[in-house]
Amino acid sequence: MLKPSRRGQVAPFIVMDVMSAAAAQEAAGDDVLHLEVGQPSTAAPRAVLEAAKTALDQDRLGYTLAYGFPSLRERIAQHYKDWYGVEVPVDRICVTTGSSGAFQLTFLAAFDSGDRVALAAPGYPAYRNILSALGIEVVDLPTEAKDRFQPTVERLEAAGDLDGVIVASPSNPTGTMLDETAMAKLTGWCKANGVRFISDEIYHGINFGIRSVSALESDPDAMIINSFSKYFSMTGWRIGWMIAPPDLLRSVECLAANFFISPPTLSQFAAEAAFDCHEELQANVIRYAANREVLLNDLPGAGLSDLAPADGAFYIYADVARFTNDSVSFCQRMLKEIGVASTPGPDFDPTRGHHTLRFSFAGATEDMAEACKRLKGWLA
Repeated sequence: MLKPSRRGQVAPFIVMDVMSAAAAQEAAGDDVLHLEVGQPSTAAPRAVLEAAKTALDQDRLGYTLAYGFPSLRERIAQHYKDWYGVEVPVDRICVTTGSSGAFQLTFLAAFDSGDRVALAAPGYPAYRNILSALGIEVVDLPTEAKDRFQPTVERLEAAGDLDGVIVASPSNPTGTMLDETAMAKLTGWCKANGVRFISDEIYHGINFGIRSVSALESDPDAMIINSFSKYFSMTGWRIGWMIAPPDLLRSVECLAANFFISPPTLSQFAAEAAFDCHEELQANVIRYAANREVLLNDLPGAGLSDLAPADGAFYIYADVARFTNDSVSFCQRMLKEIGVASTPGPDFDPTRGHHTLRFSFAGATEDMAEACKRLKGWLA
């Protein structure tokens, strides 16, 4: 009998299973409200689409450099100067096949099998699953509402010897954020203790009254991962970037060339135009803010009152312990009985997620209102 690799025996990405079930229910003729998937419901900005059309007509769309177009990397560097007042050398910027490609390159370049990497629970499940596939030990940092569901220095100190820490601000699934002081404390502790700091900043730009803080503001050697998927509304284009410290630049370049050859060429042409579309993109953020208000105001009336603050991103993380101790079956019933799709908590917190779930408010405002109406009747 042929032997499968243990590397492939990772936990499923549950939200993808929910998406499949929701699609099947829609295909059967049911009306489904999609509050499960973490992607904008809007298309890419107009200038992005025009740039892609022009590239299709005029360019061969062959391979590019492993690190991507120099011109796109220059635009990304300018973005950091404009948004954060930080000077980033262009040679530290690597364009990637989405943030997912950036995580693979980061983990392979920075860690060996058996290294210990800490991350917040609840947190983005792909961190855990990619690390596990690479033989890297995942160290959970069980966070609480009083910590805004973010790691703290105290929790890092209690975690034992660490090789790396992953921090996301805004966070998926809670939407909570770190301010300048909290970010500086974490990066300072990591620097003092020889721990690699990885900052997931893919939801920057989607924030509600609180400024997004880049880890580069307090640690120029932090590893930064970002993407055109969320704020820039380009999920299916599979284009992102990373900013690597000098000691990992050559490793990342060699890995990128061997794993991916280059990022998608058409998407690189399109992504350059995205930085000229902030007016259109801010209109999306205004809609997210309206959706957020609908959920924060109406979910308590349906009996869901224990909610994370949702400072940024487009998620509401809800405790449903008063209704169930099995959020997976709870979400399955919710989808089947009232056509509201959401993601159960074990995707984000394998230990405590049995009584939590995540709602995405990236869709239409009327869908948010209708979802709350259905939930109120169902949970009553």
